[in-house]
Order: sequence, then structure tokens, then C-alpha cells
Amino acid sequence: MSVLSGKNVLLGVTAGIAAYKTAFLVRLFIKAGANVQVVMTPASKDFVTPLTLSTLSKNPVHSTFYDKNEENELWNSHVELGLWADLMLIAPTTANTMAKMANGTCDNLLMATYLSAKSIVYFAPAMDLDMFKHTTTNQNIKILQSYGNVFIPPESGELASGLIGEGRMAEPEKIIAFIEQDLLSNLPLKGKKVLITAGPTFEAIDPVRFIGNHSSGKMGFALAEEAAQQGAEVILITGPTSKVTNNIAIKQIDIVSAEEMYLATHQFFKQVDIAIFAAAVADYTPLTKSTQKIKKKESILHIDLKPTKDILASAGKIKEQQFLVGFALETNNEIKNAIDKLKRKNLDLIVLNSLQDKGAGFKTDTNKITLIDNKENITTFELKSKKEVAHDIFNEIIKKLNV
Repeated sequence: MSVLSGKNVLLGVTAGIAAYKTAFLVRLFIKAGANVQVVMTPASKDFVTPLTLSTLSKNPVHSTFYDKNEENELWNSHVELGLWADLMLIAPTTANTMAKMANGTCDNLLMATYLSAKSIVYFAPAMDLDMFKHTTTNQNIKILQSYGNVFIPPESGELASGLIGEGRMAEPEKIIAFIEQDLLSNLPLKGKKVLITAGPTFEAIDPVRFIGNHSSGKMGFALAEEAAQQGAEVILITGPTSKVTNNIAIKQIDIVSAEEMYLATHQFFKQVDIAIFAAAVADYTPLTKSTQKIKKKESILHIDLKPTKDILASAGKIKEQQFLVGFALETNNEIKNAIDKLKRKNLDLIVLNSLQDKGAGFKTDTNKITLIDNKENITTFELKSKKEVAHDIFNEIIKKLNV
């Protein structure tokens, strides 16, 4: 599990001999599940080739404000790069680049991107012993830290000059570990376990047919990704859906029926701190399942149905420390019905969707929600992407938990 999974990492490379280590850095970021883009100073290309870093990152490498090709010039937007990044790492950071960063000198694409970055910025110095110990270097490090940048200390060892001492850039594995630990220490859900249910359930009639619904699982998967981004360990129990997560912080458990979801939920429920029931569980299942395909006949087919187990209500009855969240998809008397469900099932928070709202509900990439807590406080949100909706839901949960 890595907190870097799913993160957008912008790697800035400057002109130091340690630049060769950036190939290993990119590989480690990719292995951790991050998305990587690289910005190089023009002089750094003397130490490591853009082709190497482009191949490893699977993205074009940028080093100038525009790229020339046979037909036109393509503008590289430092603003877009700065906004794209969830975190920025400048490694190696030479004495020259640190001086520019400290004083706001903007004479290349990397510096323009640094000055445009909205994310946290890490810097890993690399230089000779006397340069690292120089008064101006120490002053620049303090200035950069005062700006909110995070200093990754260099190591002691043999330097390119042959001297032995401080100034050697931290090894790639240690840089990754440093960033992971720093990110984890600032995430609100660090150390928390979150259970999320997603998707539909399929209730078999015979080996071919089933009773189901139109749930795509998109909302549940968005919630799982958001929980992982906030530092949580996530258990995602999902019914049949085409979606899959590659986030190594998320343990995906695939089920088919309501009974399977009930059993999987209760296997983990007592271990978790937060449980969000976003699945569209079938309310009924066939009383008996035919072992053979039912042949079509002219006469009317009758199928006897029995209620499925109410997974959310069963969790509400046994909850202790868990913060319990349910969903209510309504077509009329939305607020009243949602509050009734909130109370009946002993929830801390309910997420109300209305099928009357265009762009909300099943299969869409957007959702429009109203949050109601157990004190009947109501907060309504505009139509947003399900990723943004997941962020809003977890912001409310974090606020309620005071974490």
C-alpha cells in the first residue's frame, strides 16, 4: 500500500551529476502507482536524456516553453503543469536552482512551473561538500522551508569531487519513503479503516437470468478512491460492474448476490472506523432458484420473491465506534423519506439522491446530493462529477469526526 497511488507527481530535474538517479526515481513513483510528468532544465539533459525519462514515465518530457516540430510550435503551459500536480519534487536541486527558487528567479520552464505550483513542493539538494556547507546555501534552504517547501536532507558519502561528506542526494528509495511518510503524517484518515459497498447485486432466477438494477458502481468506486487519497485503508465490496481499481490502498472484494454482500460486509464491519453503503442492493431475491434454464412458454411465468437481508439496517444494529453512512435514492417526498431511513437504520449521515434531478442516479458520471446528519442538519450541493461528490462526502465525514 502506498499513499502515492493515484497521485500526480511532477518531477523537476536540474543539472547535477545526481540527475542519473532520476531514472530510478521515476520507476519507483510508477511502481507506487503514481502518475509522473517530468520537467527538466536545459542543462540537465547533459546528465540524463529526456528519452529515458519519457520512456519510464510514459509521458513527454518538457524542458522549454515550446516544442518545435515540422508543422508548428507546441506551447508547454507551466500553469497547467503546476495545477496538474498533487505534489512536486525537484531532484536533484542544485545550489543554483535553490538560489533561484529562494529569490523567485524565473528563467526556465522548471522555475516557471515551480512558481505556478499549487501543491506541496519537495526539494532534494545535491552538491559538493563545501557548496552545501556554504552560508548562502544554508540561508536558501531556510528561506525555501519558510515558503512551505519540504527539505529532503542529503546524505553523507563519497561525492563526485572525491571528497567525503554531506551533499550527496538522498537515494531514490529514501526519497520515496520520506515523501510517503510526510504525506501520511498530514492525511486526515491516516490509520483509519473504511468499508464501502458499491454496484448492484444480481439475484439469480436460473443459471442464465437474474434480477438486478442499473447501478454502475461509479459512486462507490469514487468514494473508495477518495478514502484512499485521504490516507485510509479501504475495503471495497462491489457487486457485478465493469469497474476495477488499481489503487493498492484499496482491497476490492467482488460479490454477486445480496447474501454474498451481507456476509462480506459482516466479515469486516467490526474492524472498520467508517462504513459507507453506496451499493444498490436488490430488495428481493427469488424464493427458489431453478437449476436449469427456464424455457419460454406461452403462459405467464410466476416467480415467488422473498426479501433480501437489510445489510445497512443490520450494520446499524451492531455499530459501536463506526461512523455509518447510507444512501437514499428517492423519487418523491425525498427529504422526509431520507430522514425516516436515517433514523430507522441508526445512521450518522445519509446521502440523498433524487431521480428527479437530471444528471443524478445510475450510470451517470455526475451526481447531485443532499447530506443529512443525525441531527437533521441538511446540506445541499450542486450537480458535480462523482469524484467531486465523493470529496464533498468525505469532507463532511472528516468534519463530523474532528480528524
